[in-house]
Amino acid sequence: MVPVNVPNVLTVLRILLVPVLVVALLDATPSGDLLAAIVFVVASLTDMLDGYLARSRNAITTFGKLMDPIADKLLVIAALIALVSLHRLAAWVAMVIIAREFAVTALRMAATQAGVVISASQFGKAKTCFQIAMVLALIAYHHRPLWVDLLVYVTVAVTVASGADYFFGLRRRLGERDRAHAHTPAPARETERA
Repeated sequence: MVPVNVPNVLTVLRILLVPVLVVALLDATPSGDLLAAIVFVVASLTDMLDGYLARSRNAITTFGKLMDPIADKLLVIAALIALVSLHRLAAWVAMVIIAREFAVTALRMAATQAGVVISASQFGKAKTCFQIAMVLALIAYHHRPLWVDLLVYVTVAVTVASGADYFFGLRRRLGERDRAHAHTPAPARETERA
């Protein structure tokens, strides 16, 4: 059974806002973009708030660990696909960002299986901020000024760099773990397995 607490409710709310965002973006009414921007901001705020509340209230759950990153990715990927379909974003930009998200998710799952946990880095947090700013700018501006184009390219660069940072960080942690395990005396290793 899913534990009911405020962080988990916020995570579920973020998932439920994804179809609302897509409908608002694809709706041809004049207020569609405004509604989409409001929904995206609210959903992004729930992302920051649920993590803070889970840590500060010691309310971290298995459901939250699993569903929080999935909710984040659903939100961003849905927004990117809708923006591509509206011809406000180049398909290659969306594909690079989406590929990075799937690659990091796969690495995170592999790391968990290997008993290694890598928390979100400042680079990863910067990536999220850039992605949120980019999506909001693309919703707000149909005919993009130059600074929005620059923001898109910077976001792609930060997204790719943060993925590489995650990969090399994981590789370093696995190497440290293997070296520490290699230096553990044999009897101690036998005890660990017992």
